[in-house]
Amino acid sequence: MEEHILIVDDERELADLIEVYLSNDGYVVHKFYNGTDALRCLEGTPIDLAVLDVMLPDTDGFTLCRKIREKFYFPVIMLTARVEDADKIRGLTLGADDYITKPFNPLELVARVRTQLRRYHRYNTQAAGGTQKPPTAETAEFDIRGLTINKNSHKCLLFGEEVALTPIEFSILWYLCEHQGTVVPSEVLFEAVWGEKYLDNNNTVMAHIGRLREKLHEPARRPKFIKTVWGVGYTIEK
Repeated sequence: MEEHILIVDDERELADLIEVYLSNDGYVVHKFYNGTDALRCLEGTPIDLAVLDVMLPDTDGFTLCRKIREKFYFPVIMLTARVEDADKIRGLTLGADDYITKPFNPLELVARVRTQLRRYHRYNTQAAGGTQKPPTAETAEFDIRGLTINKNSHKCLLFGEEVALTPIEFSILWYLCEHQGTVVPSEVLFEAVWGEKYLDNNNTVMAHIGRLREKLHEPARRPKFIKTVWGVGYTIEK
């Protein structure tokens, strides 16, 4: 099955280069130099992953990511020339799955695209009742004080109301539920969910935890479900 990649970057030479590498890897590329045309494309084209530049002529990648997340849950990779942690956290909080700082090796981008698509399609296969081996009955579902998460259906319910989670968010929440009652260090959580080596000053986990708390309507200072153990990590208490 062909996989469709949306590229939005007003640096035409870079967008063209990304298109060449992704096309050579077998992907169908839909390339645009502004956000307006990209959103129009989404109305009638099935997209599997988006690569968004932060700086665009008619909008910015943060706004574009937010609009995408209103309707779609495919992976989003942000590109930016900025290196400030605040920008990275903002993008991840709005629903981006990964973040690459310019300049970068196009082969690294291709590798990250593959990783995100594997996770995304594995999530969709399980959510649709695919052929993967189901988990045992003892670990198929957790029900924690009104928060229910089911690995077979890949659904999360909060007091009976479904919470729409991205594959990354679901994986984080599931891992914390699996280790309920213990404190999971940020680096352990990152390496378990992203499958990559954790680097110092990596705020990816913190940003996604913040977004999860928003979706679970968690008060910042006294969260009911995901609690922070400062200097150690995160925990869901029994």
